[in-house]
Amino acid sequence: MAGLKAALMRFAVRRRAASLVPPASLTPRELKRLSDIDDHDRLRVHVPIIQFYGRKESMRGKDPALVIRGALAKALVDYYPLAGRLRELQGRKLAVDCTGEGVLFTEADADVRLDQFGGGQGQLLPPFPCLPELIFDVQGSSAILDSPLLLFQVTRLACGGFILGLRLNHTMVDGQGVVQFLGAVAELARGAQAPTVRPVWRREVLEARDPPRPRFPHHELDETPDAKGAIIGTLDKTVQRCIFFGPHEVAAIRAQLPAHLQKSATRFDVVVGWLWKCRTVALAPDPNEEMRMMFPVDARGRAQAVGAVGIPVGYYGNAFTTPVAISTAGELCSNPLSYAVELVKKAKQEVDFEYMQSTADLMVLRGRRFVMPSETAFGVSDVTKAKFADLDFGWGRAVYGGPAEGVGSPMLPWFVSFLLPFKNANGDDGIAVPMSLPQAAMDRIVVEIAKLSTTSTSARCGSPSPGLSPVTNKLALN
Repeated sequence: MAGLKAALMRFAVRRRAASLVPPASLTPRELKRLSDIDDHDRLRVHVPIIQFYGRKESMRGKDPALVIRGALAKALVDYYPLAGRLRELQGRKLAVDCTGEGVLFTEADADVRLDQFGGGQGQLLPPFPCLPELIFDVQGSSAILDSPLLLFQVTRLACGGFILGLRLNHTMVDGQGVVQFLGAVAELARGAQAPTVRPVWRREVLEARDPPRPRFPHHELDETPDAKGAIIGTLDKTVQRCIFFGPHEVAAIRAQLPAHLQKSATRFDVVVGWLWKCRTVALAPDPNEEMRMMFPVDARGRAQAVGAVGIPVGYYGNAFTTPVAISTAGELCSNPLSYAVELVKKAKQEVDFEYMQSTADLMVLRGRRFVMPSETAFGVSDVTKAKFADLDFGWGRAVYGGPAEGVGSPMLPWFVSFLLPFKNANGDDGIAVPMSLPQAAMDRIVVEIAKLSTTSTSARCGSPSPGLSPVTNKLALN
């Protein structure tokens, strides 16, 4: 059981003192306002990202820490706001002071090989062992204001590979934005003179209108009522597992839908609709409980009204919002799967540039405050399209690239899950979804997986199983 062994293993990491990496040349000193999407309370957090890279013979003798550090300094010339510090203006408005101080950088060595983490290309999953050692929290760096906006750590492995750990201030970039920035660093590391995609600041395109005039209900910003009864319970009684959706599993779910949805529903619609219904059945809440399914939707490239400015190519700020599908638990559980899929599909389709402007308007009217989700809410963040694993600093594609933690928040592990790209033991490419639930609810999910597996030639349910397993670093326990 390589995955379980990897999750429990320990190793020593020797770090050098952290230092600041400023832009490689002089950059403008100015104060730049963030958008009214950027400075919402829920984004005032640091997000950990991790990339695993194997040894490459053609890079023998080259130090990944030196290569990435040099490329990072060059990339910060174009992305100079990331080398600054956040300030809070009147009305809690955020702005970045482009001081050019730089981002934090640490290099380290670990007495561990890449293969000890378990799995090959596309077969690693969070949680990862010794994560605090791979993304070290440098003292005094964790504040949102007046602190470095990015923290990098390159850890060289005993096998010749390395791990790139990254912590980012979410107010400055979203998933696509950080991949765009890291893509620039990667291109420069491979010898490019300039990045292919030029960065665009233009945060004013997502500022609230004057006066603000929201046009949509925006349930994602609602004050949600407390659950009628305990649904999740205490965190110490939850368990975390992963569900794998390969081509066979997705086809089995799609076969349960009417013809029009079989053709029009995306893989995301199908998987998220199934997860929402299955999870609700497993939790068995009061039938009158209002259940909410939330998911970030990137507004880049989506339809916009004639004459609207839109989000420009190269924009690396937060350009997503989180629409919500809503249903009572009774309707969600008693209706066919198509009911949940239609609700997810409809909520997702609402997002366009006008919806984003409306979101910014309402955020300003409500003071940018964060509303703590109740136990009736469930969120999934799809990172499969971000393509973290494609980032190549000269050592090829990452064995794993993406979120460093399997669930979105250690404090609310039941609330947010990720859709992660994964290759199972049979070599099928698909999606892995870490979930955290009470043991009884997780046992019910096993039953639902078993029902799904009766129409899938690749999934055999139970424990161990290729479709559902304890979260280690591999889904399939052979």
